[in-house]
Amino acid sequence: MIDLGYALSRRFPDPPQTDYRTADVRALRHDLFCGDVYVAEGERELSTAWGWVPVLDFAWALCDIAEHLDRDPAGSRAARPQHAELDFTESTDRLRFVRRFGFVDVSADWLPDEPPLAVRHADLRREARDFLHDVVADLGDMHEGLTDNPAVWQLLTRYPRV
Repeated sequence: MIDLGYALSRRFPDPPQTDYRTADVRALRHDLFCGDVYVAEGERELSTAWGWVPVLDFAWALCDIAEHLDRDPAGSRAARPQHAELDFTESTDRLRFVRRFGFVDVSADWLPDEPPLAVRHADLRREARDFLHDVVADLGDMHEGLTDNPAVWQLLTRYPRV
């Protein structure tokens, strides 16, 4: 089973004058809610320790990746590997995703000696969407107006919980 998580950074706080109700997509994805993230499967974990990863963008990108990996019409019967990458804006490091049949291997450039995590694609899709909704709920509790932002509404309707 896959586990996704995050911790917000105290070193990179959001600007105090931010109006979360009207923040644009660029700000939501790249400038706000910085911290660290992790992807775990069982006892193994791929995590950042940089403090500047945009947490909402990470959750959003995971949902995009889960959908991208499902574009082959053969779905879980597809023998041809399907690839996707999540690049971190301020770094050359990436999380790499390779789907073969119904499983996705997740590896991190910054941990080259770690074998990839293997997760079911259906679990990745479900957990990514749950993670997105949980992150938005947590951030909405901390930042007044965020859940009233039209971009956040669109995001949550695009990726409903499954």
